[in-house]
Amino acid sequence: MSMNVGSGSSVEPDVMIEMNMTPLIDVMLVLIIMLIITIPIQNHSVNLNLPVGTPPPPLAPPVVVTIDVDFDGTLSWNGEMVPDRATLESKLQAVAAIPDQPEVHLRPNKLVAYKAVAAVMASAQRLGVTKIGLVGNEQFVQ
Repeated sequence: MSMNVGSGSSVEPDVMIEMNMTPLIDVMLVLIIMLIITIPIQNHSVNLNLPVGTPPPPLAPPVVVTIDVDFDGTLSWNGEMVPDRATLESKLQAVAAIPDQPEVHLRPNKLVAYKAVAAVMASAQRLGVTKIGLVGNEQFVQ
């Protein structure tokens, strides 16, 4: 070790302000390695219990109700014009009351406003129709 010998006045060296980062980095690396080793291996699979064999064919084909929405918002129920929203809702309520509900196929025209289609779907949902689907979507593919 050496000593700084200067003039007669004793001057103390400056205090070291910065922190020594090497031990901190070493400890952090050890902690990261321990964390990586102890994390269990993740399986990205879902266990499903699938039925065995072929299901029996359905006894009867499902009943289908078709609701068409024309370009100007007029509605038709299985080809019959629906005069107003109350009539549509009464028919939807009758469908929802059936224990084995028929499938409701909603077929909008390409030019109809979205709010007319959304209103029919909202009415069906509010009244309890559970089997509803949009059909004829190939007209929207360009």
